[in-house]
Amino acid sequence: MEPRTQFEREILEQPSVLQRLLVEGRNAAEEAAAAIKQWGPEFVLIAARGSSDNAARYAQYLLGAHNHLAVALAVPSLFTLYEAPPNLSRALTIGISQSGQSPDIVSVLAEAHRQGGVTLAVTNEPTSPLSDTSDHTLPLLAGVEQAVAATKTYTTELLALAMLSAALEDKPERWAELERVPGWLNQVLEKNANLEAQAACFRDAQKLIVLGRGFNYSTAFEIALKLKETSYFIAEPYSVADLLHGPVAMIDRGFPVILIAPSGQTQADVPALLTLLEARGAELLAISDLPDVLARAKSRIELPTGVPEWLSPIVAVVPGQLFAGALAIATGQNPDQPRGLSKVTRTR
Repeated sequence: MEPRTQFEREILEQPSVLQRLLVEGRNAAEEAAAAIKQWGPEFVLIAARGSSDNAARYAQYLLGAHNHLAVALAVPSLFTLYEAPPNLSRALTIGISQSGQSPDIVSVLAEAHRQGGVTLAVTNEPTSPLSDTSDHTLPLLAGVEQAVAATKTYTTELLALAMLSAALEDKPERWAELERVPGWLNQVLEKNANLEAQAACFRDAQKLIVLGRGFNYSTAFEIALKLKETSYFIAEPYSVADLLHGPVAMIDRGFPVILIAPSGQTQADVPALLTLLEARGAELLAISDLPDVLARAKSRIELPTGVPEWLSPIVAVVPGQLFAGALAIATGQNPDQPRGLSKVTRTR
């Protein structure tokens, strides 16, 4: 695949970037995990914004399923605007930020540190204010990301969290699975070098929904965000379960739907969902490794087989990134410079 934009160029960098993080970032993950296990947090609070907030959603499933930790997402306004922070004295508080610059995220970790909790920064800037405020740092080692919409910093956030979870769990088989991630990403890039046909089907949509569940609830949010940032579509993410509690009323003939459905525990609900979408005449794009799911979609993006569900968000988001880039070009937009956005956003 020959990249047409910086956005695409950074998507293509991801296998090598993740390989570097696996090798050079393991010590940091294991040192942080050792300190966390020794301290014994009662729960985890994660502060993040934007794509990093979607990485936090992944951590909710990951740290819950593999490490039996209760994980909540922080409300930074409680720390800044309302000056009414919760009790974090027994929490592991994690700040996830590509730049490590946003004052509201830093304020959450600063307060947790003041209360005597343990703090951890996940950032691409290990000398940033976020890292300076934290007891431990997981550096993303992604290199400079020039495109405004995050790609390689997002997948390195997911991988850094997966490495932390593996270090906390201390099972060698988890690390063996992690080592296969760069190869799976290479397969994704090889299988999906040209998504112009899929983009053409959605070019005039302007509004759509993105569905995922379980570990890939985060993937639905991140792909929707990429479409908003690069093509200015109204792209709403939902859990497959939440869709049935009201939003399904939006879907009628020709309504565009993106379904992220890799192998895993959430597959039990997919056949009935596909039947519902078919009955309503939805315009379906499926991102999956399962032949029966792909066969029932008008448009399809194929994932590699054999990816364990806990790592599938790192793999499944990449074709969504590629699709977002192709759709931006199809609609005449520049995905490198989305209107009104800047690379570093500072909120309070």
